[in-house]
Amino acid sequence: MKKLSLLTASICLCTFMISAIPRAAKPKVLVYSKTNGFRHSCIPFGIAAIKKLGDENGFAVDATEDSLQFNTKNLKKYSEVIFLCTTQKVFGPDEEKAFQEFIHNGGGYVGIHAATDCEYNWPWYGQLSGAYFKSHPKQQHAKLVVVNKNHPSTSFLPDTWERWDEWYNFKDLSPNTTVLIKIDESSYTGGENGDNHPMAWYHEFEGGKAFYTELGHTDSSYADPTYLKHILGGIQWAMKK
Repeated sequence: MKKLSLLTASICLCTFMISAIPRAAKPKVLVYSKTNGFRHSCIPFGIAAIKKLGDENGFAVDATEDSLQFNTKNLKKYSEVIFLCTTQKVFGPDEEKAFQEFIHNGGGYVGIHAATDCEYNWPWYGQLSGAYFKSHPKQQHAKLVVVNKNHPSTSFLPDTWERWDEWYNFKDLSPNTTVLIKIDESSYTGGENGDNHPMAWYHEFEGGKAFYTELGHTDSSYADPTYLKHILGGIQWAMKK
């Protein structure tokens, strides 16, 4: 009886010790969707979709349009920041400094669609995002050419991916990114970047990671499993140290 009591006590002690071990916190991402220019109707759909991706894939998601959340203390909570269709000026000088520090400390950046349509007067941001928006024709079908499948955002895609979306022309394209997807300008009207017209890319940048996809203007994009798998791959890649 005494031995059984000791065994029971040992089991209880072990159970307590195991339960007392702190569990590793989920990585957390911040979705930022502040706009001071055109506001995309897809933003609430994008936030909801990214939160669902987080629930299904083991990361937590906060969303904000408050630039004051970009401070050193608050950003330490996050593995990456997702710029979801941000437009025009979205930071003050202090927020710029805090975000720059976040990237330098190994933080991740994911830009979706209009993330290239902001911070035109801050060249560092343009280098991080990889380009700036220039113009776009009307929404239409086009053929996307997947030129690099050695990345989780494109590894599962067909060689040619046909989609309906709003197709950006770019300026100040960085030569230092690895292009994942290009658009075939012969498949639609209004392209202005010629044979080298990237639509998605990634790079390591000043200590952090940056992924950008031009796709995602339409509300329906955020109910498309293939598109969601594409942005999930970018989110997970940028999250990893």
